[in-house]
Amino acid sequence: MNRFAPTLFFSTALLLGAATAQAASPTEATLYKNPQCGCCDEYARQLEERGVSVTIVDDVELGKVKERVGLPYGLGACHTIEMGEYVIEGHVPFVAVEKLFEERPDTGGIGLAGMPIGTPGMPGPKQEDWNVYQFRDGEANSFMTF
Repeated sequence: MNRFAPTLFFSTALLLGAATAQAASPTEATLYKNPQCGCCDEYARQLEERGVSVTIVDDVELGKVKERVGLPYGLGACHTIEMGEYVIEGHVPFVAVEKLFEERPDTGGIGLAGMPIGTPGMPGPKQEDWNVYQFRDGEANSFMTF
């Protein structure tokens, strides 16, 4: 029986680690956008497919929202999301969102400037590298590129 103890311990640790990572992601988000933006609605739909309840706010001045959350000037996109203690700016691929909530860095949020083709909500094949940045108080640094 003792020879199985390390295997049992390792398996339990893996299961607990997976449950902790899954539990770390918020289940609610608020997405701020322009009323006519369909790609933002598609991003919200894809978040909901991942178990996140999304409240859409489309009657607000986006510039004021972006300023309030400390988004660096010139790095905006078509929508801003508040999710847990972080902000997600634009069509950030979900692998970056998952990394954000797994690692929980000391940052205000992450973003992907513009509306790159191939990202969630933006149809078409990927055409270029995506440079996801992290930001705090108007200053940006690289988060991940893929």
